[in-house]
Amino acid sequence: MKHLSFLLLAAACVLLPACAGYQLGGQKPTRLREIRTLAVPAFDNLTLEPRVAVNATNAAIKAIQNHGAYEIVPRDQADAVLKASVRNVHRTQFRSDRTNILRSSQMQVMLDIQYSIEDRSGRVLHTNFVNGETQMLIDPNLQLSETQALEDAAQRAAIKLADDICEGW
Repeated sequence: MKHLSFLLLAAACVLLPACAGYQLGGQKPTRLREIRTLAVPAFDNLTLEPRVAVNATNAAIKAIQNHGAYEIVPRDQADAVLKASVRNVHRTQFRSDRTNILRSSQMQVMLDIQYSIEDRSGRVLHTNFVNGETQMLIDPNLQLSETQALEDAAQRAAIKLADDICEGW
């Protein structure tokens, strides 16, 4: 008798939380719930920074794939298309040199991306704007530092983009 009551109690503990409205997997925004496959063409680059749009596109594809909410496919096989453009790159002083406040020792880099998702008919289902920011140290190899900072900012923006279209936040 004790074993039966223990089994019933264990079954109730397992089954009751399943009725609480929890669900495995991501919760897509309502307006995007029918989309299963997504095409991601190269982002437009509206800045003077070379390769920044390519880095942002690759980062967005990886972030969306990590979420698992959409399968990335070619445009002719997709339910919808993610169209995006890198709008701006901002650089501001984050820290100054100890002996000269006009000389920067660390910079903040911010990357702005505007995007929309369109269905096969061209109707816009979703549009938004994200940015990614990071800091970079000013060192003798400034070009390499800046390239790495732009890649990091693109990855951070891509994570926000993927969170928005895959989870709705």
